[in-house]
Amino acid sequence: MASIYTELKKRVYEANMMLARSGLVILTWGNVSEADRGLGVFAIKPSGVSYDKLTADDIVVISLATGERVEGSLRPSSDTNTHLKLYQAFENINGVCHCHSSYATAFSQAGMPIPSLGTTHADVFYNEVPITRSLTKQEIDSDYEAETGTVIVEAFKEKDPTAVPSVLVRQHGPFTWGRDGAESVEHAMVLEQVAKIAWLQKALDPMLTPLEVNLQNKHFYRKHGAAATYGQISQ
Repeated sequence: MASIYTELKKRVYEANMMLARSGLVILTWGNVSEADRGLGVFAIKPSGVSYDKLTADDIVVISLATGERVEGSLRPSSDTNTHLKLYQAFENINGVCHCHSSYATAFSQAGMPIPSLGTTHADVFYNEVPITRSLTKQEIDSDYEAETGTVIVEAFKEKDPTAVPSVLVRQHGPFTWGRDGAESVEHAMVLEQVAKIAWLQKALDPMLTPLEVNLQNKHFYRKHGAAATYGQISQ
């Protein structure tokens, strides 16, 4: 008999396979989750399972309230408590992706935000992609994954997580999010591309300054918000 979580687990499986096909991950270095707030859960890739062996039945279901496993025989991703923190803090997101893509991770591990240097960036991210503070020794030694979520949330005290659906965890790597698991993967793909472009731009001109605000606003708001003009009108 099908579980009430069957469709959610299928979507999360498909989002994880989308991440694997994207070229942003090697081995098992990545995970995607998706929340169903009506059911009070999120589903996430199991820890250490190869993408070529992953099935929808392997996906693990976690309580949004307690972080406890509610369905699945395998151990969930080691980043589960980070995903949980993000879902609890950012009520308008329903998908989270984490990977170690090369250029975004290089910025993360260098402790540098990704500046908004052109319209490619501005189409998706409003201003720079922020970098978190470093975790303290106490935070690392306690619930490391949950505290990783804490520093991400701190980085968005004065930012809208839906306007900048990504973050760089200092000395670690990127997390992205979206309306569902698939969109969180799309944002990871865009983040890697804008990180690569920013690296190339800074190599050409180390003194390059961020995009001026009028052009930033034009490109962001033509794709986002009530006045967006990009794409087709839904029937």
